[in-house]
Amino acid sequence: MTAYRYLRLEVVERVGVIQMNRPQVLNAINDELMQELVSALRRCDADPEIGAIIIGGSEKAFAAGADIGAMAQYGFVEAFTGNIIDWQAIREIRKPVIAAVSGYALGGGCELALMCDLVVASETAQFGLPEVTLGIMPGAGGTQRLPRAVSKAKAMDMCLTARRMDAREAEHAGLVSRVVPPEDLHDAALEIGKTIAGKSLPSVMMIKEAINQAYESSLNDGLRFERRLFHSLFATEDQKEGMRAFEERRLPVFRNR
Repeated sequence: MTAYRYLRLEVVERVGVIQMNRPQVLNAINDELMQELVSALRRCDADPEIGAIIIGGSEKAFAAGADIGAMAQYGFVEAFTGNIIDWQAIREIRKPVIAAVSGYALGGGCELALMCDLVVASETAQFGLPEVTLGIMPGAGGTQRLPRAVSKAKAMDMCLTARRMDAREAEHAGLVSRVVPPEDLHDAALEIGKTIAGKSLPSVMMIKEAINQAYESSLNDGLRFERRLFHSLFATEDQKEGMRAFEERRLPVFRNR
C-alpha cells in the first residue's frame, strides 16, 4: 500500500477503508490531506477487487473543518486563483462511498460527509456549518447539498446561525442513514460496505449514478435515464446469474461483468 502522511488505507473483504489521521487538529482538512484523500479514493475506485469505500476519522472527530490556520493567510486573489476548497474530484468516484462519522463533522468535515453516498453516524456525531462565525460562508457544497438533504429551512438555520445538528436530528432530517452506538460505528460501516461490495458492481455503480442524476435533472429526464441504465444491465453476465440464482433458489455468484 502507498504510504500516506495524513491517512491510513486498508482493504477489508472488498471494502476500501480510509481513515483520516490528523489527530492533533481533529482531522482538520488541509490541502495535503485532501490530495491524499482524493488519491486514496481514486486508487480504490480503480481497483477491481474493491466494491465499496469507507471514509472515517477518529472517535472525537470525523473532521472538525477545513484548516483555518492555512486559510487565514489568503486574500481574494489568492483564494480565487488558487481555487481553494475545490473538492469536486470526489464527485468523480463511481463506487459507493460511505462516511463513518463520530464526533465533530463541522464546516469542511460536514461538507465532506455530504459528498459521500451514505452517512453512518455514531450517537456522538455533531454536524454543523459554522463558517458564518468566521466572516465567511460554506464553500465546498454546504449551501447546495445541505438543502437537498435536509430542507431549505434547516439548511438556512444551520448556515445562518451556526447551529449544530446531533446524530438523531440528522437522521430524522435525512442527512444520516443510520445511527449506531460509538463502539459499533466501525463494524456497522464495514458491514454496509461488505453488503454493497457483495453485489454486482455494474448494478451498484449504475444505481449510484441514477440516484445522483435525480438531484440534477427533471423527473422525466431522470426516469428516462434510469430506464436506459435498467435496460443496459440486461447485457451483463451478472443479470443472467442473478435471475438464474433466484429461479434456482440459491445465492448468486456475481463476477462483476
